[in-house]
Amino acid sequence: MKEGHLPVLAEEVIEMLQPAAGSLQIDATVGGGGHTERILEASDPDGRLLGLDADGAAIARVAQRLERFGDRLVLRQANFRELGAVAPAAGFGAVDGMLFDLGLSSFQLADTERGFGFRAGGPLDMRFDATRGVSAAELIATLDATELTALFRRFGEEPYAPRIARAIVEARGTGPITTAEELAALIERVAPRTPPGRRRIHPATRVFQALRIAVNEELDALAEALAVAVDLLRPGGRLVVLSYHSLEDRIVKRFLDAERKGCICPPSVPVCVCGRTPRLRLVTHPSLTPTDAEIAANPRARSARLRAAERIAA
Repeated sequence: MKEGHLPVLAEEVIEMLQPAAGSLQIDATVGGGGHTERILEASDPDGRLLGLDADGAAIARVAQRLERFGDRLVLRQANFRELGAVAPAAGFGAVDGMLFDLGLSSFQLADTERGFGFRAGGPLDMRFDATRGVSAAELIATLDATELTALFRRFGEEPYAPRIARAIVEARGTGPITTAEELAALIERVAPRTPPGRRRIHPATRVFQALRIAVNEELDALAEALAVAVDLLRPGGRLVVLSYHSLEDRIVKRFLDAERKGCICPPSVPVCVCGRTPRLRLVTHPSLTPTDAEIAANPRARSARLRAAERIAA
């Protein structure tokens, strides 16, 4: 474990990506740099990697920790939805491998300044890039109960969304909710505990997930980035995606299935008129999940799901 960060499904990522000497790779979510480091080691001596992250703190941390790789590592602070512009500009217009690790890094969860996690606490910000967009605190302060309910249901699949939304609106009548601790405590008071026999999660888990997804427009960004990723891959290049909840995984699965089939004509059309041909073949079917041993060593890996596909000649 290096500096508090343990990359998820690290061996499987390398096995699926197959980085080789001289190859060009993109890690679209550098995070703590664990996967980045392993990809660079596996593509020694002259493989190069472009690492992106919307979080400037992640870019700075990885630049320092992995400086031994010199110009083999190119880092850019950017959301992966900007891949189409950032990658070619950095000399990565056609690549051999692309990784998306969609989870929060251990560093972000422990950050006491941005409120990603209710255990670390801190101001309710949750933006990956603190210079852009609307904070979680602003959403909590301005959305009405109906809008909050819809947000918690859509992005958190929260069964007690209406109850939590009403409690938030009532509580902010006496003062703003500005910290992760305040919001988590409020949810804990009004949401039932996990029933006996089911895996225990904190009652605030789904609401925090929903707010983070909304603040960073994560699902829209993912759909956009996957489409660009396929365009950037050379024939034979690999796309590997690690997701951590069903909303992400559903987008990835449907995207890979569509690119595997090619044709998007409705079943009622007797012959293909869209002209689309398959661009990917599945490498993982079904998806890969962590072993019990990995989950014991790294509990945040427990919900991870890896899907991989290979670009075929169009």
